[in-house]
Amino acid sequence: MSPKISKITSHAIALAFLILAPGQTFAQTDYPQAKQVDQTDDYHGTIVADPYRWLEDTEAADTRAWIEAENEITFAYLNSIPEREYVRERLTQLWNYERYQTPRKAGGRYFFEKNDGLQNQSVVYMQASLDAEPVVFFDPNTLSEDGTVALTNYEFSDDGNLMAYGVAASGSDWREYFVRDVQTGDDLADHLSWIKGSSVSWTLDGAGFFYSRYAAPEEGKEFLAANLNQKLYYHRVGTKQADDELIYERPDQPEWRFSMNVTDDGRYGVLVVRHGTDVRRRIYYKDFGDPENPQLDADVVKLLDDFDAAYSFSSNDGPIWYFRTNLEAPRYRVIAIDIENPEAENWRTLVPE
Repeated sequence: MSPKISKITSHAIALAFLILAPGQTFAQTDYPQAKQVDQTDDYHGTIVADPYRWLEDTEAADTRAWIEAENEITFAYLNSIPEREYVRERLTQLWNYERYQTPRKAGGRYFFEKNDGLQNQSVVYMQASLDAEPVVFFDPNTLSEDGTVALTNYEFSDDGNLMAYGVAASGSDWREYFVRDVQTGDDLADHLSWIKGSSVSWTLDGAGFFYSRYAAPEEGKEFLAANLNQKLYYHRVGTKQADDELIYERPDQPEWRFSMNVTDDGRYGVLVVRHGTDVRRRIYYKDFGDPENPQLDADVVKLLDDFDAAYSFSSNDGPIWYFRTNLEAPRYRVIAIDIENPEAENWRTLVPE
């Protein structure tokens, strides 16, 4: 072990002992008392007490007061650790280097993310060509003065002229989507809300994109209500969210979640069905016909509906679709499925486990 690594390791161990064995002074700290309420729930005949349910309302005055009292004790202790500043300085040194993400091409332009070293969020740069000088296209560090608004994801239209992007505030899972004109750098009027756990996928004509969202929760319960009955929509650029076209829903399966990925040739929409965090998937699809005039109301075809394994769509060559799957392959394999002859006996293994 190098001296530098040994030194940082020893300091980290010392810090761990300080936190895990704080001593008598810390042990005698008077913690704020969390009140208990008379809250019980009946789960199919089993009564379960939940006296701290009130803490789930994160914006309530009682909850905020309790959190602030806890933070006062926590940070008073953390700030007293003598090694803390050294660890902060050393980690700052280790993280202070340029880093890049894999570039992508959209239309005739190239985009990549770069972090100078200590930026909270990487900046999106654009090049008009491979030989052109990179220019800042989107700096998410400017989304808010206090750095609490983050760029979550973004996707370009096929011609590279539009970008749909999502932002999240204060670490929330809720996202808002906007559309930016790549040539001018200005945002259009499009504004989509109540989005969570959704991807974005443009149709080949660039008229709009697929995304998933929930119904708006009751006021005051934005962070408390269960997320059920996600629906898949198509948003046309320049229209209001209220006018978005409903593509797919399953009111009989309120816990299912959906995403639509348009194939590179624009012919198909791959509809991925998820249940919670289970890696197993159902794969449905729509055949749009003409990619330049997609028929969004085409029937949904259930390609893989057994929910028996993980299926990750990779690409297609016309009706031949390629998936990475762990079906009968715990370490995964790559298979080809002809959607015109989708029976399992017709599948081909391209890359074995």
